[in-house]
Amino acid sequence: MWQDKLKEIIYILENSNVNEIEVNFWGRKYRVVKESSSIVEKLSKSEVEISEQKNVVPELISKEKSKTSKQENLLSPMPGTFYSSPTPDDPPFFSKGDIVKKGQPLCIIEAMKIMNEIEAEYDGKIVDVLVDNAEPVEYNQALFIIDPT
Repeated sequence: MWQDKLKEIIYILENSNVNEIEVNFWGRKYRVVKESSSIVEKLSKSEVEISEQKNVVPELISKEKSKTSKQENLLSPMPGTFYSSPTPDDPPFFSKGDIVKKGQPLCIIEAMKIMNEIEAEYDGKIVDVLVDNAEPVEYNQALFIIDPT
């Protein structure tokens, strides 16, 4: 089942000008990147390399990441406009130094007139907010630095 999904992701990547796609489903993170030379060197035992074609290498990344550094970047899952609060009159969801719980909304990214709440992936403390309100963001751009607890 997941192999069919990976083939679809690879097809989308090949037929677009996007260089990288990251998808989360079934508790796993799948990342497909066009340039394979730098990725092959970084593969660990928990990652599996599947090469459908010569220039496309997807990585199967296990749910657990190695915790070499305490701070984690929360990345934007899509391009759009970053909003730190639900309306311009409301205070921001969180600011630097606040404690967050897994599942709590941290911000909103507007993409194609749809407001997408971005939730915390784990408990922790917000070390830094890297994006200003109403600023455009790109796919996989770091939004917050969180110190997991």
